Parts: sequence; C-alpha cells; structure tokens
Amino acid sequence: MSISENKPEAWQRGPIENVPGLLQPVAHALLQAGEELDVIMKEFPPQLLYQKPYGLASVSFHLRHLSGVLDRLFTYARNEALSEEQLLYLKSETISEDGYSTIDELIDRFHKQVAKAIVQLEQTQETSLTELRTIGRKKIPTTTIGLLFHASEHSMRHLGQLLVTVKLLKSI
Repeated sequence: MSISENKPEAWQRGPIENVPGLLQPVAHALLQAGEELDVIMKEFPPQLLYQKPYGLASVSFHLRHLSGVLDRLFTYARNEALSEEQLLYLKSETISEDGYSTIDELIDRFHKQVAKAIVQLEQTQETSLTELRTIGRKKIPTTTIGLLFHASEHSMRHLGQLLVTVKLLKSI
C-alpha cells in the first residue's frame, strides 16, 4: 500500500490510458510521487519551509527541485536545449528564502509538471526510446528512455528525502 489514502499504488491500478507500454512505469512513478507529495505536505507548517535541519536541504529546495528537474529532463528527452527561463528556475531552486512562494504554489507547480510530463509520455513513440539524447552544455550522452526513467527515479528519490526532512522538522 502507498502512503496516500490507503489505496493501492499507482502501478497497481492498471495502465495509464494512452501512455505507451514501455513508459507505464514512468507515468506510474510520477503519479505516485504527486499523490505522496500531497500526503507528506498535509498540514506542514509554512514557517518551516526554508529550515535546513542538521544541514539537510530545505523543504522549499525539494519542492522546487521536484518540478525543475522533471521539466529539465523531459526537455532533454524532447531533444531540446534548456530555455533561459529554465536556467533561471534552476538557479532559484537553491534560494534560501524568497518570501513569495507558498507551499500550495510549490505543490501545484509539481502537479502541473507531472500533468505536462504525462502528455509528453502519451506523445512519445516507443521507437524513439533508444535514440541518442544529450544533457546540458557538456552534451553528456544518454537516450530518451534513460532520461524519462531517470526523471521518475529522481523524483521518487527527492520525495523520499523530502519525507525525511518533513518528519524531522515536525518532530523538532
């Protein structure tokens, strides 16, 4: 069972309509991340958003990074370079405190990014999955499927780190 509302995890609820079979695990992981994020952040005190307990990354960082990395990796999967806006957002992920973003806004941004990712998965041809893609200015080689799977894996990794940070902050 997932941590969200005592229902089966996303992958146990069947295929996501219109998502190619080989990309179902990516879609399931991203949908699961969104559901678990809502549970983890329920009733999280806003005054703790920028706290860094024991030097850990803040809740704000994880919320920003979840959206940003998903956007960047899916951009690379489309074989596109990052835009100036994406590069600025990348820099903003580590901002100590901006005073403008609320928890709900940061969560909503991730949900919108997941929805956008699902649309891209629906439009991805399975024949393109092994095509060469590159990452960043260094043009690190990978493949479309490598980027998409890493996006889901990376999202779940940060969700786990977020869970630990939230639990720690709530217990202090």
